[in-house]
Amino acid sequence: MIELKRFIYLLYYLKKLDRKLFSKFLTHVSKNIGKSRLVILVDVFTSSIRYNISLMDYFYFRFYKLDKEERKTYAGTGFMYEYQLKMNPAETRGILEDKILFFEKYQPFINRKRLTLLELIENEELIEQVSNREKLVLKSSTGQVGAEVEVIKIRDFSTKSLIDHMIKNNFNLIEEFVIQHDELMKLSPSGLNTVRIITQLYDGKVEFLGARLRISVNSFVDNLGAGNIAAPVDVGTGKIYSNAVYSDITKDEVERHPVSNELIVGFQIPQWEKTLKMIQKVAQLHPENRSIGWDIAITNNGPELIEGNHNWCKLLWQLPVKQGLKGMLSKYYEA
Repeated sequence: MIELKRFIYLLYYLKKLDRKLFSKFLTHVSKNIGKSRLVILVDVFTSSIRYNISLMDYFYFRFYKLDKEERKTYAGTGFMYEYQLKMNPAETRGILEDKILFFEKYQPFINRKRLTLLELIENEELIEQVSNREKLVLKSSTGQVGAEVEVIKIRDFSTKSLIDHMIKNNFNLIEEFVIQHDELMKLSPSGLNTVRIITQLYDGKVEFLGARLRISVNSFVDNLGAGNIAAPVDVGTGKIYSNAVYSDITKDEVERHPVSNELIVGFQIPQWEKTLKMIQKVAQLHPENRSIGWDIAITNNGPELIEGNHNWCKLLWQLPVKQGLKGMLSKYYEA
């Protein structure tokens, strides 16, 4: 039965596969480890079934460098799908999937203003509520992993042209632009660099599964999948303790930011104590969802909740620490 389910997963991975990127990684690995593409392909497909991972996970997790016991430690796509569905059931995760609903449910922890496309169409004067800064953030309320997000300059649009632009590009939400903390701006000014803190509710208490700083590299978003980097943060201190990594296996990890040249290792996340206190409260607000990856912006005035992810990224969680963390979830999965 398990094998049948994983074979079905495999068919799904094939359907969704980015073939161009897969081929790029396959060629890179073949050249670097001195094995043929065919030999590696066999290992990729075998590993997908055996370790419940996607075809791309094989490369992201560097399985070509790992032995069988090391491979077992990684939480891959199939496992995480099952885990997160149990922790955050389909009937309750909607408050995390829809950004408009998220604003309503988590309003006490959100300072920025927002406006829906429908509200703007009905009353164009409402644009003044969110236009007190030079930029606006346009989003699709159901967009995932940084997709369907655009940062615009207010001066480039009239209210009418903004409405037309949003309709054309499937945006239905406007958010006030968040100005990040001076230290984060110094590290990487191209985009909003957010902290991902992953929480797990267990016996009525909030436990931390990890924290990562997502760092933009010449991008207005900070997602790994958009070519950016991420670094592990010590939950106790708020300091980065290791190099930042790309999800692109052809790129080396970095100690300094590739554009600003600011030192990443040892970087202190500002407002850390306030951030942890806020997330302790946030994680318990809707306990029907037990395992969430929270994205937090850090401003000069304190932390700002951006969003919560029921399908928090297994790559962002594991790649920066360069080890499989599947074992951390066993006590929750069996509970």
